Amino acid sequence: MKEKQNTKENHRDFDLQDRFINYAIRIIKISENLPETKAGKHICSQILRSGTSPAPNYGEAQSAESKADFVHKLKIALKELRETEIWLKIITRTELIQPSTKLSPLLQETDELISILFKSINTAQKKQE
Repeated sequence: MKEKQNTKENHRDFDLQDRFINYAIRIIKISENLPETKAGKHICSQILRSGTSPAPNYGEAQSAESKADFVHKLKIALKELRETEIWLKIITRTELIQPSTKLSPLLQETDELISILFKSINTAQKKQE
C-alpha cells in the first residue's frame, strides 16, 4: 500500500514539474510576441527571467537537502511567480499584446500555481514544527 502512495505522490510531483515547464514555455512564447520597443524589450527580459525561474526552482526543491531547504526553494519559486503575475498584468493593461484577453489563461495558470506553492509551503512548514 505504501508503494502505491509513494508512486502517486511522485506522479503528482512530476505532473507539477511538467506544469511548471509548460508555464515557462508559455512565458517564452509571450515574450516572443512583445514589441521591439524600449518598454517591450525591458519587460521581455524581466518576464523571461521571472517566468522561467519557477520550473528549475521547483526542480531543485525536489532534491532539497532538508525541509528548510525545500521550503526556501519553494519560496523562491513563489516569489518569481508573483513577480511574473505583475508583469503579465502590466502587459495586459498597456495592451502590449493584443488582444489582451490572450493573457487571461496564463494569468489564471499563474494564480493556480501561486496557490499550489503557497499551500505546499504552509504544509511543509507545519511538518517542520
